[in-house]
Amino acid sequence: MDNNASCNSKHSPSREVGGGSSSSSLKSTIAVSLTNYLDAGAIVAGASGLTLWQNYLGLSEVHLGWLNFISANCLGAAIGAIIGGFLADKYGRKFIFTYNLLVYMTGVLLVMLSVNFPMLLCGFLVTGISVGVGVPASWTYISESSEVNNRGRNICISQMSWGFGPMFILLLGMLFAPGGYLFGWVEAIAHAVAGDALSTEALNVFSSRVVFFSLFVVAFVAWNLQRGLQESSEFEANNAVGEKTGLWENIKVLFRNKVAVRTAAFLATIYLTWNLVASVMGFFQPHIYETAGGVSNEYANMLACAGWAFVVAITFVLSFLIDRLPHKLFYVLGLIAALATWFVIIAGVNGMGSLWAFSILWGINGGLSVQIFYALWGSELFPAKFRAGAQGLMFFVVRGLSAVWGVVFTLIYGENGEGFTLAAWCMIVLLGISLLVGVIGAPNTRGKSLEQITRERYGE
Repeated sequence: MDNNASCNSKHSPSREVGGGSSSSSLKSTIAVSLTNYLDAGAIVAGASGLTLWQNYLGLSEVHLGWLNFISANCLGAAIGAIIGGFLADKYGRKFIFTYNLLVYMTGVLLVMLSVNFPMLLCGFLVTGISVGVGVPASWTYISESSEVNNRGRNICISQMSWGFGPMFILLLGMLFAPGGYLFGWVEAIAHAVAGDALSTEALNVFSSRVVFFSLFVVAFVAWNLQRGLQESSEFEANNAVGEKTGLWENIKVLFRNKVAVRTAAFLATIYLTWNLVASVMGFFQPHIYETAGGVSNEYANMLACAGWAFVVAITFVLSFLIDRLPHKLFYVLGLIAALATWFVIIAGVNGMGSLWAFSILWGINGGLSVQIFYALWGSELFPAKFRAGAQGLMFFVVRGLSAVWGVVFTLIYGENGEGFTLAAWCMIVLLGISLLVGVIGAPNTRGKSLEQITRERYGE
């Protein structure tokens, strides 16, 4: 395997000098990063309208837990990731970009047209699977098409897209929400589509349908951009060697190599412990504001939107620094902000000040998030042969366990947020593990080519 890894690298000399011009890698990064916009957008679109769907369909907290369980936040993405990662290694990164967003658009349409819980559940599942399929391929492609000294920057751009998605979706949710500035448009659309004999709940939920339609439009634009991309030179070089890269073959190769196993364990641990917290925040944050904070749906979306604006701003600043300063520094700062977020909860959500502190601190964590370093290190620390597949496998484990945690969290949290302090302590323990393991195991990959990293880790 070590010889193969070295051979794969030698067939891609462009990686040694940076992999092409900065402008070309930036263009491809922006196109591929729309996958992250759609990933986070799908999660938050469901979250921003969660109360509206609950009222329209008469859903219980258990129903909400199931929606989270199979959505882009958890199980749906987990299933898609393990499929998409190994498909990207077998058929190419471009193969994923050519077909995957067609599945995404199908899932979004199902949600838009939902009139009962099974239909809504199916739409969340299909959308989630598509999100999972796309994520490993997108992070892998960005890393493989980046210059040595811009790899971190391009991953940050991808993360900014992950922040823009929720920010815009929450902004739309706030404007279109019942009582929002543009709810009059929603009423007009609802009456034009379904007539005048609509219940209040049926009318209100049309604001969520409109938000999902915006995701459909972005997905259509992204699909047209991504299917025109060139195939990754790293994949083509590995393909030229003539090795088979099927699902089972790559799983066997991955688990037979001690370095790969240790790497997967490290990355899965830091990402899982952080994502168990982030997955709850991504899906339930507006709902938490409404129940624990006692604010309206519109105000809850505004708070969450402000938090995502901080994510984008902090990540933008990080993009200029990540390739120049030690990664561990930013990793630690991000988790300190995350821990502070949940200490605010323990101190007590007793006014607008604490709610805003909660939102801003979590926004700072999102801007320096573990996901940035997981995406960066996950695409650097494995050979091209199973780079996307290894990420897909880890993503499967992380999002799958996050799905289980989402259901458990609803039981801890309670119907009206009465268990939120206990839940906060659980979050602090998880974030503490992510901080400790990350500080101990953070790799030194800054300024190194993918070939050099592979050779250092796997030998000649």
